Amino acid sequence: MGGFCGGFKKAGINTLWANENDEHATRTFRANYPSVKMIEKDICDLSVEKDKLSPVDILTAGFPCQSFSHAGYKLGFDDERGKLFFQIIRLIKEFGENKPKIIVLENVPHLANGDGGKWLQTIITQIQLAGYWFDKNNCRLLKTDEVSGLPQGRERLFMVAASTDAFFCNDFAFPEADAKLHPLSDFITRNKKSPASDYLPRDNRYYKTIAEEIKQGDTKSIYQLRRYYVREYSTKCPTLTANMGGGGHNVPFIRDRWGIRRLSVEECARLQGFENFNFPAEIATSKRYQQIGNAVSLPVAEQLALACLQFYNSESFCRERRVA
Repeated sequence: MGGFCGGFKKAGINTLWANENDEHATRTFRANYPSVKMIEKDICDLSVEKDKLSPVDILTAGFPCQSFSHAGYKLGFDDERGKLFFQIIRLIKEFGENKPKIIVLENVPHLANGDGGKWLQTIITQIQLAGYWFDKNNCRLLKTDEVSGLPQGRERLFMVAASTDAFFCNDFAFPEADAKLHPLSDFITRNKKSPASDYLPRDNRYYKTIAEEIKQGDTKSIYQLRRYYVREYSTKCPTLTANMGGGGHNVPFIRDRWGIRRLSVEECARLQGFENFNFPAEIATSKRYQQIGNAVSLPVAEQLALACLQFYNSESFCRERRVA
C-alpha cells in the first residue's frame, strides 16, 4: 500500500516506479501515489527492458515473509514465495552498470536466524555476488515504537546493501532507537460509535473469553486474542498483522461504551503512521486490514530514508562517480 514510498517521500526522495501483483493493493497505491508508475504484474514477469524501468539510486523491497516467519512452516527458500527474493537479484543484475547504489530490504525477524542462519547467509551471498558491500553488520532489527514513537510493538528486519561501484565500504548507520513513545490514547477513538460490523457479537465464540479478560484488566488497554488466551496491552498495540480482517486470532480488541470491538481501519492505519490516507471505496474492509498489516510502518521508512541520504552524502560515497 506504499509504506516505503510514503516514508521516502516525506524524507524528500521520490519513487519512480513500483511493482505489485495484488490488484487490491495496486488500487490503493495508485489512489495515494498517482504520480508513481505502478506495474501490476508478477515480479517473475517484470523486466527492466520490457517494462522500461528507470535506473534508481535506491531500491526498496519487501519480499514475502510467510516462508521465513516463526509462525509459519519455516520452509524458507524451499517455498515458492521465499524464492521470490531471487527475482530482486535478477532485476538488479538487469540494470547492469546502472544498478541501484543502495538496496533496502525488509522482512520478519526470524529470517535472521532461521535454518541455523542459512537463510540470511544465502541472502548475503547473493547480494555480494551482485556487486554489493553487505554482511550481518548491515542487518538490523528495528522496532516501530523505538524508532518512530508510534505505540505499536512491531519488529522487522531491515537489510541495507551498498554498491561496490558507488561506495568505498558499507558503514550505513541505522536509525537510532531513541524515540519518545506517543500515548496510545492519541490513536484510539473511544467516544464515537464505530460501524456495527466492528463490534463482536455476544454469541461469538470468543466474546466471553475476551469480555472476562477486559473485565479483570484496564478498560483503556488493547486486548489481543491469541490461540489459547487473551493478552492485555496497556501502552502499545500488538503487532498489526495481515489477517486482522479475517477475525479470530491476532485481532486487537478494545471496549467502548457500545461494546467490544476490533480496532478500526482508521486506527490501525494511524498506528502504522498513515495519516490522511485514502482507500478506494471498492476496497473491501478485509483487504484494507490486510494491506495495513503487510505494510512497512511509514515513519520507520522515513527514518531509513533519512539515513540513506546521510549515507549517500558521507565520505564512504565515491564522489567522482556521482551522476548529477
